[in-house]
Amino acid sequence: MDTAADDTVTGPTGTRARQPGGPAARSWRTWPPALPAGARPFLAPLALYGVTKLVGLGIFASLLTYAGDFRGKNPRFGGGAHWWDVLATWDGWWYLQVAEHGYSPALVRLDSDGLFTVQQNSVAFFPLYPALIRMVSESTGLGLYGSGILVSVLTSFVAAAGIYAVISLIAGARAGTVAAGLWAVAPGAGVEWAVYSESLFVALAAWTCYAVMKGRWVAAGLLAFTAGLNRPTSAVLIGAVGLAALVTLARPESRREHGVRGPVYAMLVAPLGLLCYIAWVGWSTGEATAYFTLQREGWAHFFDYGAYTWDVLRNLAVGRGDYPFAFSTPDLLSLQLVLALPFLVALMLRKRPPLVLVAYTLATIVTVLGTQQMFGNTMRYLLPAFPLLLAPAAALSRLKPPALVVFFTTASIASGWYAHYVIFELGVP
Repeated sequence: MDTAADDTVTGPTGTRARQPGGPAARSWRTWPPALPAGARPFLAPLALYGVTKLVGLGIFASLLTYAGDFRGKNPRFGGGAHWWDVLATWDGWWYLQVAEHGYSPALVRLDSDGLFTVQQNSVAFFPLYPALIRMVSESTGLGLYGSGILVSVLTSFVAAAGIYAVISLIAGARAGTVAAGLWAVAPGAGVEWAVYSESLFVALAAWTCYAVMKGRWVAAGLLAFTAGLNRPTSAVLIGAVGLAALVTLARPESRREHGVRGPVYAMLVAPLGLLCYIAWVGWSTGEATAYFTLQREGWAHFFDYGAYTWDVLRNLAVGRGDYPFAFSTPDLLSLQLVLALPFLVALMLRKRPPLVLVAYTLATIVTVLGTQQMFGNTMRYLLPAFPLLLAPAAALSRLKPPALVVFFTTASIASGWYAHYVIFELGVP
């Protein structure tokens, strides 16, 4: 008589093995499919990040709808027919122009003696992000706007995973999870789910740092090369990779462990993306330094060793707005962040993070504070400095789950205002 026992056979060692069609066999129709073991640690940080961002975005939408000011603004400058149109304004408009029309490099001199003496041009915006928008649009049928949001959202999760991976190596998985959540509510985080390139850059930066920390030099070099095609601030990441590689080569014990070819490869490859794009702009316009001229005279962005930041700090201290690009609310929030930087840096250094993280973070801070730009955007420009989250994440990770739920609920609701509404509607992101 056939019985259920017929589904098993005795193996050569006397053990009973399941037949391929037995009841314990996993059907290909099983849903949901089992996650790979390596992906499971990322579930908690990505869930925390996603839920926190959704709450903040919902508050942002509510504030926009309540105020209604965006309906009367230019669609390029914080306006639109629907609240979600605001997410593709300001720099987002330029990225969509590049995605749709490509570049027309030119230095057009203006008859002006003011702050802007060169006409603004789209080559100030690096090509990787708009190229991804165009690629997604053509492969999925989504419009450019939808493709831009999709790229930003997807890469923001890659960035959150990278932040988790880096922080968990130093302070543990729980701290890494908290760090991913903190990045969702950081000042300036509103651009993470907008048509902006920050999420893509942080994704590349975080995984570059992780690759260096794990000694995967080829991956680090390639990721830094790719980051160089995304933002000019990739220079700080490239420098951090180069410094870490040099130190590795200078120490006999680390040179024996990592070899020579990997660090040298990373040093040589990392800067090529950034250098090639700047060289292409110079060749296309007929002026070797065209990119820097455009940034300085067309966008008023240039390194001034902190003169502009010092001027802003002095004015804000006495309640004045006698400086270029003054926006009271975002400027005051950025001031608070700047005042917190020494403490955040000191606490980060106490954790003894790897050299690549220290160099990347300090170079980012020096670049941001040493450059003339809209001071209210300091929140956004410091968003890539994710290693600053190390100490706060480690401290918060010691809280019990109910306390963490209260903290992130409060922070996510508040972020809809300070991280979203403030920069898009009360300033210029």
